[in-house]
Amino acid sequence: MNTVGQNIKITFFGESHSEYMGVVIDNILPGIEINHDLIKFNLDKRRPKIDLNTTRIETDDYQIIAGILNNKTTGSPLTVLIKNNQFNKNEYPNLNKTPRPSHADMPAYIKYKGYNNYFGGGMFSGRLTALWVIVGSIAQQLLEEKGIYVGSHIYSLYDILDNPFDKNHIDEKLIKELNNNSMPLIHNNLESKMTELIKNTIKNNDSIGGVIESAIIHLPIGIGEPLFHSLESYISYLLFSIPSIKGIEFGSGFNITKHYGSEINDEYYYDNENNIKTKSNHNGGILGGLSTGAPIIIRSAVKPIASISKTQNTINTETHKNTTIHIKGRHDAQIVTRISPVINAVLNFAIMDLIYEEL
Repeated sequence: MNTVGQNIKITFFGESHSEYMGVVIDNILPGIEINHDLIKFNLDKRRPKIDLNTTRIETDDYQIIAGILNNKTTGSPLTVLIKNNQFNKNEYPNLNKTPRPSHADMPAYIKYKGYNNYFGGGMFSGRLTALWVIVGSIAQQLLEEKGIYVGSHIYSLYDILDNPFDKNHIDEKLIKELNNNSMPLIHNNLESKMTELIKNTIKNNDSIGGVIESAIIHLPIGIGEPLFHSLESYISYLLFSIPSIKGIEFGSGFNITKHYGSEINDEYYYDNENNIKTKSNHNGGILGGLSTGAPIIIRSAVKPIASISKTQNTINTETHKNTTIHIKGRHDAQIVTRISPVINAVLNFAIMDLIYEEL
């Protein structure tokens, strides 16, 4: 299924090395003035950076071909195309015959009986996350008008750790600062250390992963639809659509298991304005799948990129023999520095979809 959404339906199409990729956004509200500056800003944050990422740098030129008049949505399906320019199929020979370890090549070959477009990973490529950024930017525009903000930072890159969010108090200013930074960090002095690690990883023809920590602030109490569209389940479902995401945790996550209930229960109190608050936020702003009014805290584990320029063991699906592969082409040594705007986009869409009737 390439379609998702409860109140707003989005459908992705295209592949890494197809001429175009695109998204159809159905049931979108009429009269929304598209903020192209915001879309282009977020696309630029996702774009590879010289010396840190792949040398395949697409301009992400997009065109809205339906559902818009005078730059405002008409209420009919909004259809957006992105043109792919920087692709070279000669860099990806025989990936159906000799699949890359830890990539989708092998299961996709079996599922689609060898007919799948495997160039650059086809529909399984991170290239398609540019479509998420377009959808998420529209959602971000609508949510911020309601005072709801989503932001992320690099919590870790390999073994380098940033400061975590204060789970109880995250202000709008910090979220905006993180969203404006090309390498979003709370502890900004780590940037040079991370850059050095990335460059050394590139020299070693290897890859690294990390963790992105995200926050959603000012979400009203009670958002979420139990049982199967709870806030946690829906957010996780959508985040796992991003290639390389291998784990999701909320609040104190797995670390919550190392404490007694008396240590980690989030006790309630009324503040001076008679608002319900919690003294701690180990549950990450979600109870029973519903928002509590505290910041939603999410951590996403990003695995090391599978395509590395080292000789690795694989198979030959034609001869049924064991063999080796040495991957060529243009690949990231890590996507941790690029993935925050994609995660933000997914989170913005998830919340927009759940509170759609209130927009």
